Parts: sequence; structure tokens; C-alpha cells
Amino acid sequence: MSTAPRQSQQQRHRRLRLRRVFDIFDCDGDGIITQAELSGALGRLGVALGAQAGALDSVVAAYIAPGMPGLRFSDFEALHDELDGGEGEGPEEEDEEREMREAFAVFDENGDGYISAAELQAVLGRMGMPEAGSMARVQDMIAAHDRDSDGRVDFQEFKAMMADGNGV
Repeated sequence: MSTAPRQSQQQRHRRLRLRRVFDIFDCDGDGIITQAELSGALGRLGVALGAQAGALDSVVAAYIAPGMPGLRFSDFEALHDELDGGEGEGPEEEDEEREMREAFAVFDENGDGYISAAELQAVLGRMGMPEAGSMARVQDMIAAHDRDSDGRVDFQEFKAMMADGNGV
């Protein structure tokens, strides 16, 4: 059996996850992430850049097409690949697993291996998502992906949720 279809599927999943991140960062939904939107989104996620902010700004600026006010999705994808060390390095499955664990860790604030409704609500709130305003809505989001009905999402449930294209 060829691995080409599997790799293509993994690339589609990776691209879909990256598109979700792009859409979260693109606060006004205009299809472009300005440096202000990027800085704001990273700040809401608790990423303190401090002295590194200038370095990030110059890296981001290198990916903004001339005459554009910010990053288009293709620019954002290229920037991500650069920051991730390039697509071609290392086994793709290991990269995908690492990226998935990093994404999971953003939501699993206390590091217990689960995303609770309270953790999800806190992260959605920092991201400025309107769903954060209703605990009932957040609990519905958890329940939609909670396969073992324990009231929280574990890493395997999170992976399945992302593979299904029904992200948080």
C-alpha cells in the first residue's frame, strides 16, 4: 500500500488545523492577519514575547507580500513552516503528533491530560471567542467530543476531534 494517500490526508489535516489558527488570529475576518492582530492573539494566548517581539516582527514582515497590510493564509503557512523548521525535516507523523500535543497543551492549562469545560472557557475567553461567555455552550462543546462521557476531553478525543474537522 502506498503512503502517498496517507501523507496527502495528513497534509490536508495539517492545513485545516493551520487554517483554524489563521482564522482565530484574523480578528476582523478580512483574510489578512496584521501584525497587530498577531501580537494581540499571541498575547491573549499568554505568549509573552517581551524582548523577542522585535525579532518576531521582523520575521513576520519578511513574509508579508509587498503592498499587503499583513499575512495572507499562504504567507502564514510559509511562516509556520519556517518557524517549524521546514516541512521536509523529520517524519511527518512525528511532526503532526508534536503539533497536536502542543495545541492540546494550550487548552490543558493544568497539565492533567484533560481539557475541562473551565479550561476551555478560559482559553476561549483569552482568544476573544464569544462562546466563552456561556458555560452551557462550552459544556456542549466538550460533550460533543467527549467519547467516554467523563465531562472532559482527553488527548485521544482531542486528536479525533481535530481529524474530524470539528475543532474547538
